[in-house]
Amino acid sequence: MKTHLRHLLAALLLFTAGNLHAQWVTQSITLKPGWNSVYLFVDASYTNLDTLIGADPSNPISEVWLWQPVIAPGRFINDPATPLPSNVDWAVWTRSGTVPTTISGLLPNAAYLIRNNSGANYTWNLVGQPVPPRNTWTAQGVNFIGFSTPAVNPPVFDNFLSPSPLLQNQSQIFFYPGGEAANAAPTTRELLARFSTPVNRGQAYWIRAGNQYNSYFGPVLVTPQSASGVRFGDTLGQYSIRLRNVTAGTLQVTTSLLPSAAAPAGQVAHVGLTPLLLRGPRNMTNLTYSFINFSTPQVVTLAPQGQPGSDVEIILGLNRQAMNATPGNPGDLFAGVLRLTDSLGYSQTDLPVSALRSSPAGLWVGNANVTQVRAYLKSYQMGPDGKPALAPAAANGVAAYAVTNIDTSLTRVQSSFPLRLIYHVGTNSEIRLVQRIFSGTDRQTNDVLTTKESLLDPTRLATARRISAVHLPWSKLNAGWLATGNFAQGQSITNVITMDYNDHASNPFLHTYHPDHDNLNATFNALLPVGAESFQLQRRMVLTFTAPPVDFTALTEGSSKMLGTFAEEITFIGRSRIVGNVPVNDTRTFSNVGDFELQRVSTLPKLTTQ
Repeated sequence: MKTHLRHLLAALLLFTAGNLHAQWVTQSITLKPGWNSVYLFVDASYTNLDTLIGADPSNPISEVWLWQPVIAPGRFINDPATPLPSNVDWAVWTRSGTVPTTISGLLPNAAYLIRNNSGANYTWNLVGQPVPPRNTWTAQGVNFIGFSTPAVNPPVFDNFLSPSPLLQNQSQIFFYPGGEAANAAPTTRELLARFSTPVNRGQAYWIRAGNQYNSYFGPVLVTPQSASGVRFGDTLGQYSIRLRNVTAGTLQVTTSLLPSAAAPAGQVAHVGLTPLLLRGPRNMTNLTYSFINFSTPQVVTLAPQGQPGSDVEIILGLNRQAMNATPGNPGDLFAGVLRLTDSLGYSQTDLPVSALRSSPAGLWVGNANVTQVRAYLKSYQMGPDGKPALAPAAANGVAAYAVTNIDTSLTRVQSSFPLRLIYHVGTNSEIRLVQRIFSGTDRQTNDVLTTKESLLDPTRLATARRISAVHLPWSKLNAGWLATGNFAQGQSITNVITMDYNDHASNPFLHTYHPDHDNLNATFNALLPVGAESFQLQRRMVLTFTAPPVDFTALTEGSSKMLGTFAEEITFIGRSRIVGNVPVNDTRTFSNVGDFELQRVSTLPKLTTQ
């Protein structure tokens, strides 16, 4: 059993340590001389007890005992247990090392017995990561637990337990008064003065309520979307928290965004406070959500238990627009602490909030919508006869009609025309426009993005996907076109796409089996020059990234959606002529404009090409 517990604790410590994201608070604990019962609301597993306590000669803590929750059916304790090395209900660390160590670090949401070996009170300021409360209760025996009450002016027991008549009237509560003599075992007393004894945050108590099961740990049940807290990472934009009133009266829950404390030595430092939003009502005119930021605390009202509005969901959003607008680099950490308190003054729940500045790396797919085209309309000079007049003859003796004006204004089209866009952004900021891309698994079962179907596992093609842009020229190599510029809001990227006049795979002016459009002479034994039967085409596309609309959804989608304006120039290159002894090709350029929207469909930063 001891070995099992030791392995379990090691696994839990490894899990929590790997999920720390540098939101830090300080839990201050006053330790009396002798034994103290402590309940931790912070995760300090980023370090070990040898470093945290043992390496600090000014710290008088000599022993730390962790109470183990019941893990086997039928195991429970009827009386507060005395920690002994042979008792498998406890894991232990000692400064002296006289007892085999079965715990190396401090876990959150857990009760401890801690011995202050000095003769005076000691204030232990423990820096850790706040964690969502996780409460357990066994109906058989006693429970060693703490309550998430406010650190300042906590309620007294009788008031705190009033929403639960079971605990208020039938429970037995024991506590550790401290003050034991040196080397003495811990002693417990039953708590009788409930009208005057505060429910101190960070203090653990032994409680039982006969054989009744209890689910009350405070007036508001806070259920976050994930057990690790409000983690946005580098892709998430919205997060859900459920609040449930378990009392018979109306409650107001105040939510406040607090800055994180400085990170301990060796931990990742944050660069700023997480720009958090609270989703508001929906505008039924444009179907967007309003929002409120946390520059001031926000209040949520809960109806009495069992009535409509007693159980509500609040949606938090990360303002990625604001976060990405600040100077920095992908991977920068933003952190904060979301504190929830109730209007009774009974509870304080601290949730860690973190977000990483996102990188645009990955696959982006969307459409450019052409909404306007540039006209090319000539106005001619009219002669006395009301017909177009000829201009003076040119040097070659050819006279053309006299042009008075060319209208090249933009004209809105009756219906927008979509152009599929496929961009891959690499970790080295290489931006590549591709005509087609394949998403699936390779022969080693790794998720991949490739430019060739042959690079996918042939046995898993049924689950693979191909995405194509039919308006872009097809080529066998499918190398794509590197873009210039920056893939970021307020920036732009440019692609130049050239279709050779003799490209039979994609040039729309070529018809391989038509003698007048195959670029061959009358005897089919010589290639004609550009412009004789087909033109060379050059497309210059510019995407300018703009800020999203100011609504809740748009502001929180910064890592998954990009939008802006689209502009394209299409140049037709024709015959070569000699002008001033210099060969010059005839050209004509047309342009169109519109908008675009790209959605990130994969965060894989590598595009496999071979």
